[in-house]
Amino acid sequence: MQPDRLVIAPKTPSAQSNNVRLGVALMIATTVVFSVQDGISRYLAGEYNTLMVVMIRYWFFALFVMAVAARSAGGLRAAARTSQPLIQIIRGLLLAGEICVMIYGFTVLGLVQSHAVFTCYPLLVAALSGPILGEKVGWRRWSAIAVGFVGVLIILQPGYGVFDPSAVIPLLAAVMFAVYGLLTRYAGRRDRTATSFFWTGVTGAVFMTLIGLSSWEPMSGPDTIWMAALCVTGALGHWLLIRCYEVAEASAVQPFAYFQLVFAASIGLIVFGEVLTSNVVIGAAIIVAAGLFTLWRERQKR
Repeated sequence: MQPDRLVIAPKTPSAQSNNVRLGVALMIATTVVFSVQDGISRYLAGEYNTLMVVMIRYWFFALFVMAVAARSAGGLRAAARTSQPLIQIIRGLLLAGEICVMIYGFTVLGLVQSHAVFTCYPLLVAALSGPILGEKVGWRRWSAIAVGFVGVLIILQPGYGVFDPSAVIPLLAAVMFAVYGLLTRYAGRRDRTATSFFWTGVTGAVFMTLIGLSSWEPMSGPDTIWMAALCVTGALGHWLLIRCYEVAEASAVQPFAYFQLVFAASIGLIVFGEVLTSNVVIGAAIIVAAGLFTLWRERQKR
């Protein structure tokens, strides 16, 4: 999902460390791991309460975040230090809420349609970067945004028969993730990457514990193993993503993040027996093309 991919806003690597080939390989590996995570999430959320599943994920994720912070310069205390705690808390709450919404969307719509719609989040980032960050969005990017949302409408088919309101669930998740990403960029103007990473994990774990404990229910033995696999894939995916941005420029590897749509859709089709309709294929292709153009324009501006 794209659901819990962190927008880490890493430092640009030096020319010596900008290994694009390795970065692309790491990004593709990241999308595979996150796709597997989404498949496991879809299964577990279909058997147990979504809030409980996300809560357990966040417990493990918070431990991973603190372990990473402890190994960074200054340790946990330095990672937790921020001059903008409210922004950091809002970021953490947004991401936790987005994950819950997206996983619920998996159970209602499946992986294929959920990911096809969620893929529009880079376009939402471009559209909202003006009002939130004060960035200038030119007419070319606005055109790409408009084209991308034509793709969203093709997937949702609001004028075809009786419109299903549940179809907007992944769109809501995309909006939440886009705002989270922009607030991460805003926070990055004054806070270190390690600080934003720390607050994301800890805030989400606290929030999910508060709202998720009341939804606790016992898990079967096999499902406990799947829950452990979910936690491990979450940590592994974020570690791969961090490594990816350490070895290569984000602008060079980001287009390959769209492979997650392919891998997640494949899991939906093969494992869960979902159906790939023509409107989803056409709409997703339009969204991806518009998103790639937006990334290319951003790179050209830089």
